[in-house]
Amino acid sequence: MQIRIFSIPLPGSDKETHELNTFLRSKKVLKVESELVQSGQEPFWCFCVRYVDTASSPKKEKKVDYKEVLDADSFARFSAYRVIRKRIADEEGIPAYAVFYNNELAELAKAEKLTLAKMKKIEGIGPKRIEKYGKFFISASNETI
Repeated sequence: MQIRIFSIPLPGSDKETHELNTFLRSKKVLKVESELVQSGQEPFWCFCVRYVDTASSPKKEKKVDYKEVLDADSFARFSAYRVIRKRIADEEGIPAYAVFYNNELAELAKAEKLTLAKMKKIEGIGPKRIEKYGKFFISASNETI
């Protein structure tokens, strides 16, 4: 977290106000504190901005097009698994990624016949999620997708 202080004299100056607004739009702002300060004859607004510099924050990963990454059969299974994941997430009132991430579904989809042993080998999928959700995906895998 970083801090930057802005002072804007009263009556307001368009230059300082513009500088503050430009700064606020360019950063991920965590908190802004403001106070009216009387110093001598000239009152001014003092703004303390706490922010995270977006240049130093981690970059978002590029989205993967699973239709290009997976073969046709695996992509069909992946698509079916996404439908199952969505249904589970809706029923439990949780985001879909809380069931399995897309990259985990893609790994599941690579297996022609999914088993608990194969699920355990996938990085990021722990025993609790296998116990809770595995049966839905294994039964779908055993059906013709």
